[in-house]
Formats: sequence, C-alpha cells, structure tokens
Amino acid sequence: MGESIQFIRSVPRWLFVRNLSGRWPSAATGALSCIRRVETPPPRLPTQEWVRIRPYMSGICGSDLSAIACKGSPYFSPFVSTPFVLGHELVGEIVETGNETPKAWQVGRRVVIEPALGCEVRGLRPPCRSCAAGEYANCENITKGSIPAGFQTGYCAGTGGGWSTATVVAHPSQLQAVPEVVSDEEAALAEPFACSLHAAMKIPREKGKTILVIGSGTIGLLLIHGYRRAGGQGRVLVVARFAHQAEMARRLGADECVNLRPPREFYQWVLERGGGAGEGAGIYQPELGKPVVLGGVDCIVDCVGNSQTIDDAVRLARPGGLVLLVGMPGIPRNVDWTAIWYKQLSVQGTYAYGWETAPDGRRVKTIQLGLEYMAGNPGALAPLVSGRFSLEEYRAAIQHAFRTDLPGNFKTMFVLPRT
Repeated sequence: MGESIQFIRSVPRWLFVRNLSGRWPSAATGALSCIRRVETPPPRLPTQEWVRIRPYMSGICGSDLSAIACKGSPYFSPFVSTPFVLGHELVGEIVETGNETPKAWQVGRRVVIEPALGCEVRGLRPPCRSCAAGEYANCENITKGSIPAGFQTGYCAGTGGGWSTATVVAHPSQLQAVPEVVSDEEAALAEPFACSLHAAMKIPREKGKTILVIGSGTIGLLLIHGYRRAGGQGRVLVVARFAHQAEMARRLGADECVNLRPPREFYQWVLERGGGAGEGAGIYQPELGKPVVLGGVDCIVDCVGNSQTIDDAVRLARPGGLVLLVGMPGIPRNVDWTAIWYKQLSVQGTYAYGWETAPDGRRVKTIQLGLEYMAGNPGALAPLVSGRFSLEEYRAAIQHAFRTDLPGNFKTMFVLPRT
C-alpha cells in the first residue's frame, strides 16, 4: 500500500467546488472536494510487457488544476475512469519489469513517461487512424483495450499516477530514458516541455517573422525556449501577466515583453513592433465592441485559452496569418469570429506531442527531442521548478500552484520518497 492523491467522480461535489472555488479557493481541496489523500494498493501490471515505476518527482499541471477546481469543460469526462490517481508529469525509477518487457528497460533505469494511452499501450491491433499516423495522443480507442478508459496516465483508474507512493505502471512505448546530465527537476518538466515543443515546431522559424506569445506561465515559457532551441529566428513578442514571468521569458529567448494592458494600448504595442503592413495598417474603433486591427503579426500563440485571449489572438493576426491555440480553452464565450473569416486565418489547435521532424531532418518523438535539448543545455529550465512539497502537504501544494502571482512561482512539484 501507499499514499495517493485521488480524484473521485461525484456530480454534487463537482458542482459544489465549481460554484465556490472562485470565491473560496480552499473549497477545491477541502473535505467536500473531488480529491482526497488515501491509501491505495500498487496498480497491477496490465500485461507482462509493462513496467512499474517509483516516482521521484511529479508536477502539478494546469489541466490538473482545472480538474481540481472543476472549472474545465466536461468534454473529457466520458474518456476517464475513476477514481484515478493524479499526476502525468513525472520522473522516476523502474522498480519492476514483466516477463515480456524489452531488455532495454531494466530495474534501476531512470525514466520519464509519455502519458498518452494510445493503441500500442492498450495492446490493440490494428491501430486506429490517429495512432497509425503517429498521432497517438489523439487515439480513437481510449476506452478500449487492456486498461480502463483514460486518455492519459494520471486520468486512468488502471495506471496509477505520479502523485503517489504506491507506484505507477507504464507500457514500454511510453518510456524515455533520462540523460545523466538532466536533473530530476528538469526531467519532471519533460512532458510539459514536449507539449510546448510540439506547438513550437508549428511556428514559422524564419528570420523576419513576428510571433506573439500570449501567456507566460510554464507552457508559454517552455514554448519560447523550445522555439529557440529548435532554431526559431523570428521576433518573439510576449504578453506576461507578472514581472517575474516577463523576466523569465526574456531569459528563455523572448525579444520583448508587455504586461496586461487595455486592448487599444496593447494592440498599438504589437503593431509598432512588427504588426504593421502598408499605409492602412492601424487600429480602428467600431460603433460597439473592441478595436479592429488592419495589419497584424505572422503568428499568434495563445497559451492561456480564455475568451479574451482567443479574441485578441484573431484580431491581432495578419491576413492569412496563423493562430495556434495551446492553452486549454474550456468553453470560451464572446469571441468574435469575423476576423477569422475576413482575414482568412488558419486557426489550429495543438495538443500534447507525437512525432516531429527535427531541424536536422530526423523523425523523432517530441519528448525525446525535448530531452535532447535539455541535455544540450543542462540547467536552463531548472529555475522553473519553484515549489516542492510532500504528498502530505498536497493542499498547500495545490494552493501554491494556483498562485501564479507569487514572485518567482512557475511550476509546483511533489517530491516523493525514494524508498
């Protein structure tokens, strides 16, 4: 047995937290919340290919906070099985292998998990269309196979999760070995870095392009770093809510940063730094609503995903420009879609990770490429780990993760016992 932070399915609790956590944040972790610290048995190995991992560190993701605060969309609810142990960002050590585990994965190996639970993980043949195309994070069989429903480790009742001393189980296809020069803190960032890098690889990398990144939380910062590591030479403008985020954004490769401002002032700042094109470029005020922009930047990356940021993104993209939606959107409202139609924008969601074409032409998994970038510049991302807590301190850890306004606060981690 071990201790775990579990999420339970309860509509009354979900409604209670959803309605009260905005005014009383403690409701999201209190006695009537959807999470609890409980004793749990180690999850079984679903097949003899699988391995058992003891987590060393496990991060608190924005998607975890959305689930805990019951603020997200119910879109994923049919694709999870409960109760599940939270924690899909983790680094740990293999402590058990099955009779059919490939020899490359031995007890004692330090690894990170790629949490997507696609067809190969589930033992399904032939693979679905998405998995066959290498887009296994979009698997169409996430309710089938050798494990219960779940789109990721940390959202599946059969795999366990990183917020636990009861271990977590993983299929060999999910594993990536951690280079020796990469610390546990950075290795625990490998999964969110892979998500950010997957988005960064879609951004124009040519010199002369202008990119606006809206949001400088962990994902936005990792995206900036990934863009630069992948050879991106464009001019990177960044919207940062807090001063410590702006400082880190510049440290990781941003050219200029701006804090939150009223729309007209913000739009003018963007246009002056690369959004103008032609004599008519500028900001115009309709009779009602927010300003309208003629001109705009080549690519907008929204790492927040709320109504305001999505609306700003489509207004600030140039005609024919690209808008990447990276931040988890929930159910945005009041987004004026006219700009998408009028400017003939390409609006693309970007989720998780998969296979990438690296700058050197190799076909490589996103998370492997991310670990290579970490190994090539060790320590660069370590300052993003700003809070460390034990499982017993889970309420304080989650409240700390919500407080992105705290100076220097980026990523909160659980530190687990090694024995």
